[in-house]
Amino acid sequence: MAMCEHLSQAGDPAATTPDGCEECLAAGGRWVHLRRCLECGHIGCCDSSPMKHATAHFHATAHPAIQSFERGESWRWCFVDSQMG
Repeated sequence: MAMCEHLSQAGDPAATTPDGCEECLAAGGRWVHLRRCLECGHIGCCDSSPMKHATAHFHATAHPAIQSFERGESWRWCFVDSQMG
């Protein structure tokens, strides 16, 4: 299967909050794993986290692609095409 257009054209923006999930940090929340938006650099928490801010960011902005923001991981995911890259 070919890589989807969103992942093949994804950028590599700097993380907006390199110390954790932007919304969790602001609210004093907690997260399990972090994800970086490949369009704007937003750092949000994964769907295993209580607030699922990375997915909420996709729904609010329609930015389609994220990348793991965990040390040693480089996988990427497209919300639109439900494809990993």
